[in-house]
Amino acid sequence: MPHTNRLINETSPYLLQHAHNPVDWYPWGEEALQKAKNENKPILISIGYSACHWCHVMEKESFEKEDVAAIMNEHFINIKIDREERPDLDHIYMDAVQVMTGSGGWPLNVFLTPDAKPFYGGTYFPPQKAYNRPSWADVLYGVANAFTERGSEVTAQAEGLTAHLLKSNTFGEPVTDEDAIYTPQNAQLIFENLMKSADKAEGGFGRAPKFPQTFSIQYLLRHFHFYKNEEALQHACLSLDKMLYGGIYDQVGGGFARYATDNEWLVPHFEKMLYDNALLVITLSEAYQLTHHKRYLETIRQTMDFIERELMSHDGGFYSALDADSEGEEGKFYVWEKAEVDSILGDDSALFCAYYDVTAEGNWEGKNILHVPVAPAVFLQQYKEDGDAIMANLALCRNKLLLRRGNRVRPLLDDKMLLGWNALMNTACSKAYAATGEEHYRQLALSNMQFMINNFSGKTRGAFYHTFKNGLARYNAFLDDYACLTQSLIHLQEITGDSDYLERARDITEFVIDGFTDPDSDFFFFTHRSQQDVILRKKEIYDNAVPSGNSVMAGNLLYLSHVFDNNEWKKKAAAMVGTLLGLIVRYPTSFGGWANQLITMTAGLKEIIITGEKFNEILFGILHIFIPARILQSSSATNEIYPLLKGKQYDDPFLIYVCENYVCQPPLTSLSSFTQQFDK
Repeated sequence: MPHTNRLINETSPYLLQHAHNPVDWYPWGEEALQKAKNENKPILISIGYSACHWCHVMEKESFEKEDVAAIMNEHFINIKIDREERPDLDHIYMDAVQVMTGSGGWPLNVFLTPDAKPFYGGTYFPPQKAYNRPSWADVLYGVANAFTERGSEVTAQAEGLTAHLLKSNTFGEPVTDEDAIYTPQNAQLIFENLMKSADKAEGGFGRAPKFPQTFSIQYLLRHFHFYKNEEALQHACLSLDKMLYGGIYDQVGGGFARYATDNEWLVPHFEKMLYDNALLVITLSEAYQLTHHKRYLETIRQTMDFIERELMSHDGGFYSALDADSEGEEGKFYVWEKAEVDSILGDDSALFCAYYDVTAEGNWEGKNILHVPVAPAVFLQQYKEDGDAIMANLALCRNKLLLRRGNRVRPLLDDKMLLGWNALMNTACSKAYAATGEEHYRQLALSNMQFMINNFSGKTRGAFYHTFKNGLARYNAFLDDYACLTQSLIHLQEITGDSDYLERARDITEFVIDGFTDPDSDFFFFTHRSQQDVILRKKEIYDNAVPSGNSVMAGNLLYLSHVFDNNEWKKKAAAMVGTLLGLIVRYPTSFGGWANQLITMTAGLKEIIITGEKFNEILFGILHIFIPARILQSSSATNEIYPLLKGKQYDDPFLIYVCENYVCQPPLTSLSSFTQQFDK
């Protein structure tokens, strides 16, 4: 008989992958937590996600083995957690392991007392002692013996570690002097500190492994916009170009992998995450607005095509991720042998292979990762033919390879949907529309928003769930979910002129203030006050792979404070940024979202209002311009509800008001007069 355990009833693809392990896994919940108390057994939690390569490795080496499972089942209550379903638990126990060991990652294996307090942990453990790591069996026996024979020491360590985690949940002293916060000098210091870690040859920041760091690139775009710093724009474009010509970008099918394992962006970790692609579409859209470089437009289109083709459900929701592995090998789905390319492309293969660096010996483990080692303009100089014709031919070749690749065994799709990631992708659709004017992207944003409202909404006004799969919404939403959803509603209002989205954004913001506020600090907790199954309520402030919910909320509060003339929200946003000022300036790669809020506040928000029944005719013309520090509201008819719309004229086909702190210049009657003012 094949094994099954309690994970068989879960919806997470990651948990279902472990449902047939001989380990007696439980999902996180009352049954497992109570059993640990009743039997006075330590808890082992193992946290990962479906697209995690080393999670799969540890499962094959250890969790699928009967003898290893027997040790785990005898000595521990074993709990499997999908970090994407329960980021709250992942944050707490990842912090604990980082304190204990100095590093973290996934799979994350943490040992807890029966009351769920951590006392020992690590990441990947091999089946035999290797890589300066003990074997998994040795760890299990060592922890079990320590718990049995030195229980009071273990308890004391767990209490001390939990107290340390609580203490580290406070950040900085508020800087309340706005003249000291919103200065060009601080903006310049952030730029200088970013550039200290910039790879000026290969783009990006730091050394391998290299992540896209989209928030830092967005900051450079803003720094150029506000201060005309050419070096900022140059490094932003270099970083984007190196990525989109590199192997981290899927040259055949579009879309970006999670990170590159080398400095040159050639060898990706092949998993594709929804959030990375959303953030890169957002950043590419801004880069295109600013530079009008055709390569950014093409990459937006190709990446959006990939997302629709491979990460979107028929009813408008977005799935979470594609695995790095297929047929048990990382990257197998994406790499090519030259002979296969030759057989597909025939006479066109020589040109294609030259452009994408395809050789018989390969550039990675005997196979070829397609990339563009020579900039297209330089590559085309060696050919006498029309460059556009060559690029069109390469596009046809890519389509042929995409068709052939479709016959391969596909990487696993993580088909759960997460509210925050869907909201980030919704913002990406709005930004793609604003940059390109392609109506299809606006329709995608509209249909996805309806999907989120229909499927993630909770039972009370403003409340939402975190995950959705198989018709079932689960887990109360976290701060990140609410922050990103509010942000996406703001952007959707901008590209449609529909003020209902602002009303919903206000409802959600009020819900967040009521349920997530920390009375002792300027920041919001990650979990709602009603949630009882965590040992502490953390406050997340770092902008990591996804932006911190707190940094996004600061931007939302600032924007909505102008829309609804709510000075308390404006002061709250300023206090959040002010408290972190020193960290933002010194460590901008860890606080990139915050840095973007700071430079926006320093510049001051422009309020752009379009009135008149034909406002839609010029809306895209305004959206298309890169104006990062602005609020945009439109209305076709008299509207006295919103402060920015009060007292405006509506009898012209359209009028454009440019205001600051509700003081407006005389209205403009043509798009060209607006463009002259802003598109510089």
